[in-house]
Amino acid sequence: MTEVIGVRFKDVGKIYYFSPGGTTVAAGEKVIVETARGVECGNVVLGNFMAEDEEIVHPLKEIFRVATDEDIETLERNNARKMDIMRVFSEKIAEHKLNMKPIDVECTFDSGKIMFYFTAESRVDFRDLVKDLASIYRTRIELRQIGVRDEAKMLGGLGICGRKLCCSSFLGEFQPVSIKMAKEQSLSLNPTKISGTCGRLMCCLKYEQDSYEELLKITPKVGALVETSEGKGVVTDANLLTGELKIQLDKNKDAPPASFNRSDVKLIRDSRIKVNRDEIAALKELED
Repeated sequence: MTEVIGVRFKDVGKIYYFSPGGTTVAAGEKVIVETARGVECGNVVLGNFMAEDEEIVHPLKEIFRVATDEDIETLERNNARKMDIMRVFSEKIAEHKLNMKPIDVECTFDSGKIMFYFTAESRVDFRDLVKDLASIYRTRIELRQIGVRDEAKMLGGLGICGRKLCCSSFLGEFQPVSIKMAKEQSLSLNPTKISGTCGRLMCCLKYEQDSYEELLKITPKVGALVETSEGKGVVTDANLLTGELKIQLDKNKDAPPASFNRSDVKLIRDSRIKVNRDEIAALKELED
């Protein structure tokens, strides 16, 4: 067991562990630490606690200090510069006629590095742009191309539910979402229905997936052969949440499917939920 504190560098981001170095640090305070990007000021979200050694990435770095009033002023000055830096970034992109969209700018606490984030449809040769920016700011410059999910996380917005985007409000890291999840949840494979503001599959498809997987274990799927009180039949529709099944009985194939509850039928041979190749090809870009 090792004593650590949890630090975030963005409002909604990954939590990193640091050694408090014998200092008691409370959640809500700011600390000055060294990261792979340089010296940064982070927000403490987890005060001193004992963590299992396997949860820690070694070597564990120690905080420099709890942020002072002077440190807070430095942080505020850096944040105040961002709008002007973004303006210059946009102007230089236009000047070099580069097919890229500026998204965000971050400055390390000690101004040792400025990171520029952008999106682009393909790879961009931005070497001359880096030289220009370095000559203006006299510090290390890093340009990072990000995806549309990261763009939505940085810029924020509202989802189709009317609430703030999950990725910009509480999701620290993106979870993998697949077309198969949408299929298993009986959702229409219409891109406008299952994609978020970023144009990729909605993150919320992941939230209830475990529950749907459990329900799929006890519910006959469409195409399954079952035994009912009225004889054998094939499932033509299944509501996972209510357990209601529509079954086409073998004894009268011309009649409309009859309704049964999954608890009242016996499974003889189950079916499988499949996503055909055409669906995969048409919707593959939603997973990227």
